[in-house]
Amino acid sequence: MRQDKIMQVDEWYSGGINTEVLGRPVFYRRDGNNKTDNTDHQKNTLVCIHGFPTASWDFAELWPTLSERFDVIAHDMLGFGRSDKTRRDITVKLQADIIERLAIDLGISQAHILAHDLGDTVAQELLARQYDGSASVQWLSCVFLNGGIFPEAHRPRKVQKLLASPLGPLLARLISKRSYRKTMTTIFGPKYPPSDAFIEGTWQLTVENNGKQMLPVLIRYMQERRENRSRWVAPLENPKIPLKLINGVLDPVSGGHAAKRFRVVVPNADITLLDDAGHYPHVEKPVAVEQAFVEFHDGLIAE
Repeated sequence: MRQDKIMQVDEWYSGGINTEVLGRPVFYRRDGNNKTDNTDHQKNTLVCIHGFPTASWDFAELWPTLSERFDVIAHDMLGFGRSDKTRRDITVKLQADIIERLAIDLGISQAHILAHDLGDTVAQELLARQYDGSASVQWLSCVFLNGGIFPEAHRPRKVQKLLASPLGPLLARLISKRSYRKTMTTIFGPKYPPSDAFIEGTWQLTVENNGKQMLPVLIRYMQERRENRSRWVAPLENPKIPLKLINGVLDPVSGGHAAKRFRVVVPNADITLLDDAGHYPHVEKPVAVEQAFVEFHDGLIAE
């Protein structure tokens, strides 16, 4: 992690906006060149979608580079960070609805996607809408970071399985910062363990506003992945837009084994493997992720 450059939690949120989307309080941050009156410029709009159990602050290390190049937007999904944590009817499809409506409210009709973990699944729902012709926003490309893109290649940790079980509400109450740190450390690569700043910041965002109670609700996305596999994998089997995977190979949940599955399923798969990174490559090796991401987008411009 680039400790000298990362924005701390308070700085990240002080630079964002609290709004209402589909009747729900939602935090988002938007930076870069946002000339939304220029249709061509929207080809340089980027929507970042974070994962479970963290929040949009995950992208703080990449933010300076992304905001120099794009009109870049990241929000806290429902149940995470500083967006609404009061409801129990949260699904992947609702998270996708929020993104589409936020984009429309901001005057965005087309954009690229950068997604991680649960964000990968939400991105897949957005791409499925484009695939079947029901999308409200035109997606121009999608870069996936580590996530359960294919349920058959997803290896959830024991704590995830328990959170998804009837014991979930009890376990959520018992989770402590110490156990949270231990779990996070096991999914990072050993060379780049989570920093104290990352643990403190993401733990703060997880627990505030009774956030621990949301964990068993939000983890239902694992079941949704299984139920919607055909719908969410179809846009990858027959892609209509450029796709890329940047994968931290040492991730025990969705590392090198998931990248192998991506290569099998996605035609002419574009994959960058980070051999010494784990589940949070954009936090562990942000420079390498930036390089792979920028090279991918430079290729789109060249085309």
